[in-house]
Amino acid sequence: MSELSGALEALLLMASEPLSSMDLAGAAKAPLDQVELALAELQTFYDQTERGFELRFIAGGWRYYSRPEHAELISAWVLEGQHARLSQAALETLAVIAYLQPISRGRVAAVRGVSVDGVLRTLVTRELIQEVSRDSDSGAMLFGTTPYFLERMGLAGLDDLPPIAPYLPDATQLDDELSAFAARPAEAVGSSESPDTRSSLTTTDRPETSASQQKDTP
Repeated sequence: MSELSGALEALLLMASEPLSSMDLAGAAKAPLDQVELALAELQTFYDQTERGFELRFIAGGWRYYSRPEHAELISAWVLEGQHARLSQAALETLAVIAYLQPISRGRVAAVRGVSVDGVLRTLVTRELIQEVSRDSDSGAMLFGTTPYFLERMGLAGLDDLPPIAPYLPDATQLDDELSAFAARPAEAVGSSESPDTRSSLTTTDRPETSASQQKDTP
């Protein structure tokens, strides 16, 4: 078992993304149940010995991470000022996709009440969302989050997203609004609605201008 643990540590040290138990078992040429047992023992060992890193199961796989209590130290040393933050518009759009995926560009625009073309391009470039399929009726491209999104959020899966129901209108109202916008051509959504017909689900108050005058900045 100690030999297997050493092999797993070596593989995980070289990993640039979370590795599944199955991938680790294949690489180490060891039975899956033994690999999972060894991983659990390593995780416990790092916790008990208070190492500066920990082994986490994130986004369907295993990977080393620095411990949260050292976040300030690491931020000051290497991260401060070296990462571009997402804009408020990008964060809002990402939240819509995360909770309503798979979702089309038009439906995202309907929920936000503004054109989201630029924001979607930014999120795709950041590898936080991806094209997952096409709507069988309209042929519109549907978007969903990526494994990298789960990794960055520290989630094992989408089921770990915090509940959003308390912050949404009645579910019936939500379904009615999305169905109404989904029935319209995608090009029309976010480009021709007047203030009176835009979705009531916008997250912030905006000036009384037509949606065609509003553009998100990625």
